[in-house]
Amino acid sequence: MPFTKKRQTALNVLSVVLAAVLLLYSVRIYSLQIINANKYSATKGGTTVRISVLKASRGEILDRYGRQIAVNRDGYNVVFNKAYIKDNLNDVILSLINLMNENGCEYIDKLPLQKTAPFGFTGDSTEKLLKTLSLAHFATSEDCFKRMVERYSLEDYTPEEQRAIMAARYGMDISDFSLAYPYTFAEDIPIELMRKISERGLFLDGVSVDIVPFRQYTDTSLAVNLIGTVGPIYEEDWNKYKEKGYSYNDKVGKSGIELWAEDYLHGTDGEVTYYVDAQGNIVDSEITKAPVSGKTIVLTLDSRIQRKTQDLLESAVRGLRATGGTATAASAVVIDVNTGGILCGANYPTYDSATMSEKYNELLADPRKPLTNRAFQGVYPIGSTIKPAVATAALETGKYRIGDVVYCSQVYNYFEDYKPKCMHYHGTMNLTNALSKSCNYFFFDLGRRVGATTLTDYFKQFGLGVRTGVEVDDSAGIIVNPATDGFGGDTLQISIGQLNAFTPLQMANYVATFANGGTHYRATLIDKIVSYDLKEIYDDCEPEVLNTVSIKPENIRAIKEGMLSVTVDGTGRAALGDYPIKIGGKTGTSQTNSGADHSTYIIFAPYDNPQIAISLVLEHGHSSYTSGNIVRSILDYCFFSEDNSSKDTAPNTVLD
Repeated sequence: MPFTKKRQTALNVLSVVLAAVLLLYSVRIYSLQIINANKYSATKGGTTVRISVLKASRGEILDRYGRQIAVNRDGYNVVFNKAYIKDNLNDVILSLINLMNENGCEYIDKLPLQKTAPFGFTGDSTEKLLKTLSLAHFATSEDCFKRMVERYSLEDYTPEEQRAIMAARYGMDISDFSLAYPYTFAEDIPIELMRKISERGLFLDGVSVDIVPFRQYTDTSLAVNLIGTVGPIYEEDWNKYKEKGYSYNDKVGKSGIELWAEDYLHGTDGEVTYYVDAQGNIVDSEITKAPVSGKTIVLTLDSRIQRKTQDLLESAVRGLRATGGTATAASAVVIDVNTGGILCGANYPTYDSATMSEKYNELLADPRKPLTNRAFQGVYPIGSTIKPAVATAALETGKYRIGDVVYCSQVYNYFEDYKPKCMHYHGTMNLTNALSKSCNYFFFDLGRRVGATTLTDYFKQFGLGVRTGVEVDDSAGIIVNPATDGFGGDTLQISIGQLNAFTPLQMANYVATFANGGTHYRATLIDKIVSYDLKEIYDDCEPEVLNTVSIKPENIRAIKEGMLSVTVDGTGRAALGDYPIKIGGKTGTSQTNSGADHSTYIIFAPYDNPQIAISLVLEHGHSSYTSGNIVRSILDYCFFSEDNSSKDTAPNTVLD
């Protein structure tokens, strides 16, 4: 057919139209991909965009020199990802359960029904089960089982298989299982099982093995009462954590520093974006928001002093009992005199966090109470270690003047109806001698002069009978109310450390306050809060002054001289009389309701330039000799042991 002008014109028109259409498409594509990329980020190449959580690593816990205490290690979790699940979910779950059983591994099962017939209720989570299944409160376990068989289409399986599968399906239901929140089926599986699951990946639709960080403690018995533990989110706490962006299977701090620092340690989760086509297949994925690891907590603790002190307490108590002694337990605190930073808070007996779960009932029933943090929560009458505080009150109120003497005739006869006795007949005593020899008569008289109300006020100024402000649980102690209890004989008793009862932490902070001249710091376990890579300091945690005890320099000097005499030629000389550096201290023996007396000890060192304060309680230890030897060994380790040198700290790990 001949080529005509009319045909040429038609072709030209078509070309123009085609060019216009292509131009319009180009403009549209440019608008979608360039100009309005953010606006249309919910689609990619015709696919739907879905977002999933990418877990952040938990921050670590280090000691004051950067030594690791709580760190992370890589482990393997078996996870269901909703984006990859197909119609064979029940078969996949059953195959996975059989694989777990074959390898002797446990999987998460929160279904409150027995695992074997007749599948009765277990535990106290039945209310949630009934609510999830929309059943009345009077529904039976059989009703629940039947409802789940229908709900999860389990009719073709045996009852045992049904029970196993529905545990996973129920777990998915209560954990907000979705594309954004994968479901963790099993945690921390062995590497051999990880390999088997990976090999069968083609037959386990929706299942993956994720590498996730797990909490690991470098010494599972070190300061366990202080460091604390992590664990699953309890049902009653789920809404609170959900609002903060947590996933149902996240681990959170349950006690100690792990609990206190949860908001710092948790970190910020990232995001993985999946691009899903119309058939539900994932065609692409990318990390669109990188996770931010939690912050690292640097403690005031010196992990080596902590370890050494724990070992010393155990050795001392065991040694005493092996030779017929009555000591049952012990606790000790070492604190920085000039900051309130706690270097050590040790207990014996204690426990191992690695075996705590399996031995919990045994630990709970142990009459020695190894789960109790005696150093911070144990409450004891502190005996004669109270006497420096009584002396301070007497000197500052003018009820006693330096150089004055009191004649100790052994029996204190001031009150007609109460005539307590001193341990010895001391004769004429001044303040130095009274502290050195621990003359009760002298302090009966000073306490009577000052009065219970004023004594109690000074005790509280030193932090006795009030909470220390430390980050983990502590006790306020017991202090008599002078308005009702502080008369006559009671006043005499509190003057020698009876009736009132305080914690070892309060005792250490009290002697630290005295040693530094009267500055009462808030006791703390936190040195600083830093980035996960240790390169950025978020909070340097400066020392916090709670109050200042007004003590004249000459009064401090007089009391310190008496405390020096305690260790040189007084009641503490047996253990510290020949010590190579000067030490100020005070021994104490406190009466108990049953058994031998407690032995207490407080010191500050060095005498001329105080750096640390130590308190020690040896339950039913009776004599100050053993407690003094423990204090001496702690001092040796703090001041003379090369093992406690911080020179081995790796570069970029100490954050001064």
